[in-house]
Amino acid sequence: MTQSSKGLEGIVAAQTGISHIDGEHGRLLYRGLDINVLAEHSTFEETTSLLWYGKLPNCKQYESFRRKMIENRLVPNEVIALLLLLPKKTTVMGVLRTAVSALAPFDPETGDNSLDANVNKSIRLTAAMPTIVAAWERIRNGLWPVTPSIELDHAANFLYMLTGKEPDPAAARVLDQCLILHADHGLNASTFAARITASTLSNLHSAITSAIGTLRGPLHGGANEQVMRMLLEIGDVDRVDHYMRGALAARKKIMGFGHRVYKADDPRAAWLRSLAGELAETTGNQRWYLMSERIREIVQSERSLPVNVDFYSASVYYTLGIPIDLFTPIFAISRVAGWTAHVYEQYADNRLIRPESEYVGPVDVPYLPLDQRS
Repeated sequence: MTQSSKGLEGIVAAQTGISHIDGEHGRLLYRGLDINVLAEHSTFEETTSLLWYGKLPNCKQYESFRRKMIENRLVPNEVIALLLLLPKKTTVMGVLRTAVSALAPFDPETGDNSLDANVNKSIRLTAAMPTIVAAWERIRNGLWPVTPSIELDHAANFLYMLTGKEPDPAAARVLDQCLILHADHGLNASTFAARITASTLSNLHSAITSAIGTLRGPLHGGANEQVMRMLLEIGDVDRVDHYMRGALAARKKIMGFGHRVYKADDPRAAWLRSLAGELAETTGNQRWYLMSERIREIVQSERSLPVNVDFYSASVYYTLGIPIDLFTPIFAISRVAGWTAHVYEQYADNRLIRPESEYVGPVDVPYLPLDQRS
């Protein structure tokens, strides 16, 4: 009998050429390129093109790709009207999931499942997701959505749509690097959900809706939100030691540490730590960075746990002025690049994903007539 593995841990469920995680040495590669090189030199648009097409674009290809992304930022008025109907208490991830599903019938190639059509759908979807998130942030605060820019890059445009003001280029570049760092990460839960849906030959919007629904769960997305809430609860650097002593003594889970794959520090965390430090210096708001540093020192002196991508991204986003419950939607805004790449890969060599289960219940239970049951 095939042995079961709880959570499919250690089970290889697919072959991929999209990203590679070397958990022992703390490395992450997109299409063979080291994440450190991409974070330093690339842009989110270029990285997305790399994930979808398998190689870096040349100048002409890059400009064409960037222009297509800009041209598809607007979402149908009917989808904005749907957002206006939703209760203001609806979570941002719930809104994003609903809106992505609603976009499907408005897509001009909705019935075409060819690779070319799916790339076109992915461009429209990737361009539209920041518009949806920013529009909801405005709507729930009684403001009208900001029309997307036709000039700004992807990350800068998102910040612009949140506030209506063109962002500082340095802040936009920080967010751009964050989007690069989150764009793909192997066969994580949301990516696997997208591939399962795609394996049924359902359409791309369905696969991405599945991924968003999976990311919404607190065991996958939301960890950086919890990190920030912990920082706010502590309040100041002077209170870190007391708080952490109590948390560690109570064996409380400290969000932002540990990872099922990484044995060494997550390479994305090193970049985010650096970005958090830069923002602390440039904004003069060093509280969150200094608190994070002290928490890291204490945790790693007590427990042999690597820092993961969520720990420093919390203070980065908060210092950029992004509301806490937008942290996970930003993850989705980035990860859609990887999700869609995996959907293409699944379609290209498809087999319905249908694992076995190990039955552990009773057998041969007698059927009792209704009047004989206690």
